[in-house]
Amino acid sequence: MFRGTYTALVTPFKNDEVDTEAFERLIEGQIDAGITGIVPVGTTGESPTLSASERHHVIERAVQVARGRCQVIAGTGSNSTRDAIAHTQEAEKMGVYGALLVAPYYNKPSQEGLFRHFEAIARETSLRLVLYNIPGRCGIDISADTVVRLAEACPNIVSIKEASGSVDRVSELAVRLPNEFTTLSGDDSLTLPFLAVGAVGVVSVVSNLFPAAVARMVSLFLEGNAEEARGLHQKFFPLFKDAFIEPNPVPAKTALAWRGMMSADCRLPLVAMTAANAERLRQTLAKLES
Repeated sequence: MFRGTYTALVTPFKNDEVDTEAFERLIEGQIDAGITGIVPVGTTGESPTLSASERHHVIERAVQVARGRCQVIAGTGSNSTRDAIAHTQEAEKMGVYGALLVAPYYNKPSQEGLFRHFEAIARETSLRLVLYNIPGRCGIDISADTVVRLAEACPNIVSIKEASGSVDRVSELAVRLPNEFTTLSGDDSLTLPFLAVGAVGVVSVVSNLFPAAVARMVSLFLEGNAEEARGLHQKFFPLFKDAFIEPNPVPAKTALAWRGMMSADCRLPLVAMTAANAERLRQTLAKLES
């Protein structure tokens, strides 16, 4: 079961190459902080700009560094069903715990097309699969009806990362799906509200920076301590918002660079933060770290 706090890992670059040493240090820090799992090669990992060999390398190193100490969920989705199947099978051979499958972007398939896309992938792997619903990026919404249908038809589709921004959607999924099918928040600022109506975890960007705090917030709520969890949510809420004042993962990488953990470099078409937004982020972080 996917439950807890998962970090959508950034992919560090140095001189436009994957910075493997920085990536490994980042993973070790996540594990030391008690994170449930890591998600390499997702949106935060700049998957659209990674070559096939880089995708393989990043996932492989994540598995090797984790050594079973946390779950590794590889981002293997694509808007090509055949490519998504190939990526998922390749990740399975590398020993990942599960795979994250984003909705097919740009094509804008019907709900029937979405069902057949995910069903086809599920048939070709034994991995545990997490659907990823993010209409703002993909231009398509995986409807609750389609999620229910997939859960019934595909035993290895067991979770969804919900980034629609809708508390109602999470409520509906909680009511209509069996308890063993889990919902994870795809938005840091909505993690606590989503937990309140049935989600059981988060795939977080901010946990690249504060893994222990995000993991504690989720654990506290799941253990029944809503008040203390709410306190952490309120404390970190300004960062939950400012981590997205420019396209993800630019703010997260910028903050990690300020800590000396890696370069802030992202690949085009992503660019460095504006001076004004960088200063705003620096002030938000200073308040948290003081």
